[in-house]
Amino acid sequence: MTQPAPAPTDTLMQRIRPDVQAMHAYVVQDASGMVKLDAMENPHRLPPDLQAALGQRLGALALNRYPGPRIDELRAALARHAPMPEGFDLMLGNGSDELISLLALACSLPPSASSGAKKACVLAPLPGFVMYAMSAQLQGLDFVGVPLTADFELDLPAMLSAIAQHSPALTYLAYPNNPSANLWSDAAMETVIAAVAVQGGLVVIDEAYQPFAAKSYLGRLTRHRHVLLLRTLSKFGLAGVRLGYLIGRQALIAQLDKVRPPYNVSVLNCEAALFALEHQEVFEAQARDIRSQRAMLFEALASLHGVQVFPSQANMILLRVPDAAKTFEGMKAHGVLVKNVSKMHVLLHNCLRLTVGTAPENRQMLAALKASL
Repeated sequence: MTQPAPAPTDTLMQRIRPDVQAMHAYVVQDASGMVKLDAMENPHRLPPDLQAALGQRLGALALNRYPGPRIDELRAALARHAPMPEGFDLMLGNGSDELISLLALACSLPPSASSGAKKACVLAPLPGFVMYAMSAQLQGLDFVGVPLTADFELDLPAMLSAIAQHSPALTYLAYPNNPSANLWSDAAMETVIAAVAVQGGLVVIDEAYQPFAAKSYLGRLTRHRHVLLLRTLSKFGLAGVRLGYLIGRQALIAQLDKVRPPYNVSVLNCEAALFALEHQEVFEAQARDIRSQRAMLFEALASLHGVQVFPSQANMILLRVPDAAKTFEGMKAHGVLVKNVSKMHVLLHNCLRLTVGTAPENRQMLAALKASL
């Protein structure tokens, strides 16, 4: 029997959503053979004795079984690590990226012709983390980006106007922000949070960079019923272990948890995270070193002619140079990979984002920068 000819590629592409075809994929830069300072990773590895101990624990896991009660032990360990108020709970994600997608999925209410309601939307300041907009688009929500001021502060009049106009289902406030690395003022944050409450939306405080920041919103969660706190262990020191967690009131988390895929956190990820939390003093020491190196870097960068450096409360530093493309390529030629963010948003014109590395990496980065300006 003659088999029918396979469908041509252009016909198959008709099965893919047009907006997906028009999107740009998230690009990870090739860092082979380079000092990797482009992705805000903790540059420190585990000490050899802890590597060996972790290897033994991972090797003893029953990989033939789905994740079981150890997941609940991890949730309890995280609740101790980030002490939750009474009446709050947390849900786990395969990185905070998954949780951002699940939030969009849970809030993707369709427009209602009978009530005149518009399609649900996600709102966030710009420039900001790209996954807020990407997850909204993939789940069929509108995305509203509100530009920050020239010095990367919240533009309160613009934020309040956008919230009133669009009534967002989700409003993201990164604390500190990526890529600008700054903390917004308490007064501005509370004003935005109150405005979203009037519209009946949710606010997500994204604290991905909390280990390096002077403040956290955790102690203020009880003030509001509509605020969620998003965290990750990536910047804690486990970027290779995809694990994020979302904290909120129990009733709200119970509803959001319904869209979480079963077994979304593997036994390997779970055990590695438990091991890290048992040795959190090691990671806290690494964070102290990164904060110390950040202070040194800031001072050194501020002394360079033609360089504008912005204050940081994260493990990255944003700076503006005379020619970002030229400087980026020059640093690459010197074996140092950073992030050229100059095309991400008009406010980032000629800006580079540098991860804070170890002392030797930072010295090499500074030498490469000086040679490339």
